[in-house]
Amino acid sequence: MDDPRDSLQADLKEAMRAQDRRRLSVIRMALNAIKQEEIDRQVKLSAEEAAAVLMREAKKRRESITEAEQAGRLDVASEEQAELAILESYLPRQLSAEEIADLARAAIREVGASSPKDMGNVMRVLMPRLKGQAEGKLVNQIVRDLLGGS
Repeated sequence: MDDPRDSLQADLKEAMRAQDRRRLSVIRMALNAIKQEEIDRQVKLSAEEAAAVLMREAKKRRESITEAEQAGRLDVASEEQAELAILESYLPRQLSAEEIADLARAAIREVGASSPKDMGNVMRVLMPRLKGQAEGKLVNQIVRDLLGGS
């Protein structure tokens, strides 16, 4: 996995030159979130850990969008959506629901799962394979559907 910090740093300079305030703001926020995590944990984050920080930031934006839409604040939702789009450009490609379902079926076969009771075992096998490529909530729902526990 490529380190997102490299492309963030390069794009920071480009956004400064282009005077793209929104992009500049989002890139700075992302770099600051990674730096804060390094300070908090007192380690230099690996590329995967840096990407995980960006995933958390993207998740925050998705939650903010949902809350803003429910509150009828479409202006805030569109602002968060624009930030999310910029953040997502630095994340690994997200798997489609079909790709996740295929991997989930393989994990179900691997652990011999047959009912919703086996969901924990399936998720334990599946989530490390999907790290950074799918949101846990979506994976959980797909596995639940496949195991017949809707």
